[in-house]
Amino acid sequence: MSSISHLEAEICEAFIKFQRELTGRGPEETKTYIVRDMIIIRSKGVLTKQEMHVAATRRGRSLVKQMRQELRETYLEKIEEIITGLVGCSVVSSHGDISIRTGDALEVFIVDCDIQRK
Repeated sequence: MSSISHLEAEICEAFIKFQRELTGRGPEETKTYIVRDMIIIRSKGVLTKQEMHVAATRRGRSLVKQMRQELRETYLEKIEEIITGLVGCSVVSSHGDISIRTGDALEVFIVDCDIQRK
């Protein structure tokens, strides 16, 4: 396994563990991709049963999306610290979104170095 693949696996493991501690369950599947100075984390099956039930209506989808965005704001600093600790580069910016329709989520972290060259 290459060092990049190993690091991607470490990030996945840390992210899943963090999500389990945060929400009581982790995603069904998570994959991390490192591309130069970007770390992309794609998770499938992140919605809880309660969220899926609420998301059955248009208003419910909006509420679940809003709640997930607020939740992300509360844990953003901590997850950025975890990423920084694993890759040895500071997080410059991060972006996240969730599809309420599919239950998939994306997290993108931009760091201050080219991880693939490091």
